[in-house]
Amino acid sequence: MTTDKRDRAGGRVVLLVVLGLALLVAGGWAAAYAVAGDKVPRGTEVASVDIGGRSRADALAALEDGLAKRRNRTITVTAGDVTEQVRPREAGLSVDLAASVDAAGGERSWNPRRLWDYFTGGQDLDAVVEVDEAAVDKLVDRLGEQAGTPPRDGDLVFEGSSVRTVEPRAGEQIDREEAVRALEAAYLTDEPTVELTLRRTAPEIDEKDVQAALDEFANPALSGPVTLVFDGSPVTLAPGDFGPALGVRAEGGELVPDLDEEELARLVDDVVADKGAPVDASVALVNGKPKVVPGKPGVAYDPADVADAFLSLVTRPSGERELEVQARVAEPEFTTEDARALKIREQVSSFTTYYPPASYRDTNIGRAAEIVNGTVLKPGETFSLNDTVGERTIENGFTAGTIISDGIFKEDLGGGVSQMATTLFNAAFFAGLEDVEHKPHSFYIDRYPVGREATVAWGAVDLRFRNDTPYGVLIEAEVIPSAGRSQGTARVTMWSTKHWDIDTTTSDRYNFTSPGTRTLSTPDCYPNSGYGGFDVDVWRIFRKPGDDEVVRREKFHTTYTPSDQVICK
Repeated sequence: MTTDKRDRAGGRVVLLVVLGLALLVAGGWAAAYAVAGDKVPRGTEVASVDIGGRSRADALAALEDGLAKRRNRTITVTAGDVTEQVRPREAGLSVDLAASVDAAGGERSWNPRRLWDYFTGGQDLDAVVEVDEAAVDKLVDRLGEQAGTPPRDGDLVFEGSSVRTVEPRAGEQIDREEAVRALEAAYLTDEPTVELTLRRTAPEIDEKDVQAALDEFANPALSGPVTLVFDGSPVTLAPGDFGPALGVRAEGGELVPDLDEEELARLVDDVVADKGAPVDASVALVNGKPKVVPGKPGVAYDPADVADAFLSLVTRPSGERELEVQARVAEPEFTTEDARALKIREQVSSFTTYYPPASYRDTNIGRAAEIVNGTVLKPGETFSLNDTVGERTIENGFTAGTIISDGIFKEDLGGGVSQMATTLFNAAFFAGLEDVEHKPHSFYIDRYPVGREATVAWGAVDLRFRNDTPYGVLIEAEVIPSAGRSQGTARVTMWSTKHWDIDTTTSDRYNFTSPGTRTLSTPDCYPNSGYGGFDVDVWRIFRKPGDDEVVRREKFHTTYTPSDQVICK
């Protein structure tokens, strides 16, 4: 045999040997894989529960059974002087059983290391614990509130023209990360106990920050007045005025200047005019006498122009604390001169009526008087009681009371307001004002002047009179409640310049009619004894003040219907 043939034969032998060894190794590897399968390495314990040599499913069942009691065992948690029994769920703790078995090697794998671990023995491992961040944060916060004290930041509080310091204070709080680690470590132990340490916590804003804010902002801001110039008109604000709009806020570990823009805008509006609108002049009673209340010019400006520069303005030195504001000055439509021209100077009439005690009358007549009081009628203007007083609703301050409807008494909102209508009508009657609309009650009520009274009903019947004099008229209305008295009092006084002297005469009653009888079974039936009706005439006589000559006469004719007898069943 030649040398080449011998070499080829030897090579085949070596190849066969190598292939045989490879097959042997592969067979052993496959056999090892077949034996190990998805079993946990032998001798493996998770949280002291033996799960070694078991299939993954069996290991899961064994681990669940072995940790059943410990997974739900309460943990004794102590923080400072507070001790609580905390359920694992409250602490956000739970065991991920599947992840724990997987971490112990309970899965199929060709990895030689994993196969080696299976045959050579496993380890003593901790369970995989999951932490619910929201739950543990809630627990730590609650324990911290009970056992610890939060730090208090230093602060400045502006009080009028002065500033008060709030001293910073260190606190004691639970360290969250330490608490989570301690809870995890105690979980699943036989007697879970955790002691949490309260650590001193420094405030974010300390004494140096407070002093810096005082020196750099608060003290300069309150050192003197500032001036806002609106279209050449200066308005000076003292520290006591603008102090409530100033403040500081924590930002980046410092106290920085802050401004309440709404408060500043309100302050400026109060000085220049409400909401920047001009205020008309008027006439009001002051110490029982009419007095002209001057109008105020309005200033139209952009509040942002003031707010944007105000924090810088208040820290400027004396002599430089002035700000030009772009503005437009608007004069009131009714000026102080216009108000003086009304010549409202003296009492020209007054009339008083009385009413029986009733809380609903006190409420309704009083509320009507409150709304009417202070009304000013310019020459040519017409007064409407319904337009002035508005609908008689609970929201408008009225309550239910007795009214006349369809010739009988009933209950409805606003009952009693006709007392104010009658009092107003007579005050206007004797002031010589033009009667535009009035309607007497359907039947006569003896507490009112016969033929000289008025009723009202929202949306149906109104009392209206026109100021046909050359002067303005100020209406004063007041009520003395009946509470604790034998009767209530309603009074209306007209203030102006005397234009007429008014006299009146009243005819005898005539055309008498008899009442009927009604029998009602409705829930709101009010019994009534009934009385007759009649006609009557009233004349209003006009004379110039101090003159006996009659200028004209005005006749008012009234027909009162009978007040029927009402029997309630």
